[in-house]
Amino acid sequence: MIEDSKLLEVDSLNVYYGAIHALKELSFYIKKGEIVTLIGANGAGKSTIINTISGLHKPEKGTIVFENQRLDKLLPHKIVELGISQAPEGRKIFPNLTTLENLELGAYVRKDRDGIKIDLERVFHLFPRLQERMKQNASTLSGGEQQMLAIGRSLMSHPKLLLLDEPSLGLAPILVKSIFNTILEINQQGTTILLVEQNAHMALQIAQRGYVLETGRIVLEDTAQNLLNNQQVKEAYLGG
Repeated sequence: MIEDSKLLEVDSLNVYYGAIHALKELSFYIKKGEIVTLIGANGAGKSTIINTISGLHKPEKGTIVFENQRLDKLLPHKIVELGISQAPEGRKIFPNLTTLENLELGAYVRKDRDGIKIDLERVFHLFPRLQERMKQNASTLSGGEQQMLAIGRSLMSHPKLLLLDEPSLGLAPILVKSIFNTILEINQQGTTILLVEQNAHMALQIAQRGYVLETGRIVLEDTAQNLLNNQQVKEAYLGG
């Protein structure tokens, strides 16, 4: 159930990597309860948006407001404490730690032991494979299991907003479908999601709204259904 309230609002965001102007006057919003997807070619700025919301990049100009609080000056761990968590591109799990230790690290900002236990059970319900491999070193997990672990770890901070960066990257088609079904389930359990995804077709099938990026600018925004039916989007991102 989508409430008509803006959970996150990005306004006139400008981000640079040295001399490269990566995000240009970028503005968008996410309502509470939505899945919103960002689609665009490699290098369009999708991951930069997620990393800037997370506090890993600082904008030169512009604001990011989450539940009426400015994020753009905060440190990353403070942003996690406010209720935003990221499953990064490339998974970035801790390979020498066990599956369980990786998940416990996801809850590092929390003190509520009972709540942590409930969220661990939730992760194991969403990803039974992780429970089976709880004591294994994360380096021994398959690519699909490592992606499950990255998402599971991000859920352990009990986020209000989950940032997913390329969750299907490098996965077999059958696993992609499974991961997307789980993303939908996470959203239905009450977590708002911002999804960055190369597989635009799958992303638009589960999202309510989408933004199309080209070279650091939003060039199109619409409902996911309208974007699926848009001829320009079809030709550029959906294979015709």
